[in-house]
Amino acid sequence: MSEQDRLAERIEAVLKGKHGITQRKMFGGVCFMLHGNMVCGTVKDKLMARVGSEYQEKALKLKHVRPMDFTGKPLKGMVYVLPAGIRTKASLGKWVARALEFARTLPRK
Repeated sequence: MSEQDRLAERIEAVLKGKHGITQRKMFGGVCFMLHGNMVCGTVKDKLMARVGSEYQEKALKLKHVRPMDFTGKPLKGMVYVLPAGIRTKASLGKWVARALEFARTLPRK
C-alpha cells in the first residue's frame, strides 16, 4: 500500500461518521468533499487542506506547511501539510478539522 493510500485511510478514519462526506479522485489522489465542496485530500504523501483565504497566511507560518502549488502557482485558500506535520492521529485530526470548519461555511453544491 502506498503512502498516499495510507494517508487516505487515515483521513477516512478521522472523517468517519461525519454527515455529507464523499470522496472523489482529484489531483492524482483522493479528495474528501462536504456537500460537494472540497475539504482536504491526498497528493502523494502530503495532505492537501482547504483552509480558506483568511486562514491561509496564518497556516503558512506553521511548521511543515507550504503553499499548494499543484498547478505551478499557489492556489488561494489551499495548503500542503508535509508528512512531518500529520504524523500523529491528533495532528492529522487538527488539520482535517480546520479544513472541515472552512468547508462548512460554503454553500452546498
